[in-house]
Amino acid sequence: MRDLSGKTAFVTGGNRGIGRGVAEALAAAGMRVSITGRDEEALAATLAALDGKAPRRDGDSGPVGLGAVADVRQPASLQEAVDATMARFGSIDVVVANAGVGAFGSVIDLDPEAWHAVIDTNLTGVFNTVKATVEPLMASSGLLVTIGSLAGANFFAGGSAYNASKFGLLGFTQAVMLDLRDRGVRVSTIMPGSVATHFSGRDPTPEEAWKLHPDDIAETVLYLARLDARALPSRIEIRPSRPARR
Repeated sequence: MRDLSGKTAFVTGGNRGIGRGVAEALAAAGMRVSITGRDEEALAATLAALDGKAPRRDGDSGPVGLGAVADVRQPASLQEAVDATMARFGSIDVVVANAGVGAFGSVIDLDPEAWHAVIDTNLTGVFNTVKATVEPLMASSGLLVTIGSLAGANFFAGGSAYNASKFGLLGFTQAVMLDLRDRGVRVSTIMPGSVATHFSGRDPTPEEAWKLHPDDIAETVLYLARLDARALPSRIEIRPSRPARR
């Protein structure tokens, strides 16, 4: 298993939910972690948490985290975040394309603005992330992980925008895997089922205890990052072991 100490991770949407769980787990494993998000206050809180998680060794100085207010839908702001990461840490070894949004309801009621918000974040935002980080990843023979969803393989009523974004993300990631594996970059997608996060715009409730936790996804990212370079789980589905009865 690979030692991640001193390596650098770049996590989009790293200020809450799955992204924050992943960022904290990577920091606890000894990585330097750069996160992006659109909420400056949430970024600051997460950076403080990262410093608290990180192991300290003799000679360590300065924070292990770096935060940038960036919107994955805007290539320029994302590139600025990548440039700042390279300037601070000198490399990017793991990229976790996590930023995502949802809009649900019948296509009859779905307006173009909501459609574009979902597609531009969940699909085009991942494309923008790959374009901004592919050169550093090739230089480090790194790992790219996209956070997809079981909704990328299972359609449901009211999910036209979300399904489209996650079905597209699955196909995109698998094609990118074929593009980059001969360049030394491993590419994988994690497809969670229901996760208890703030994704829906509210706090998780006790009734959602059956759902996956961000830590479950974080442990899966750690598994991929630590795995020997000869092995590539290109697609991992993870679901609650005992879902609620309907």
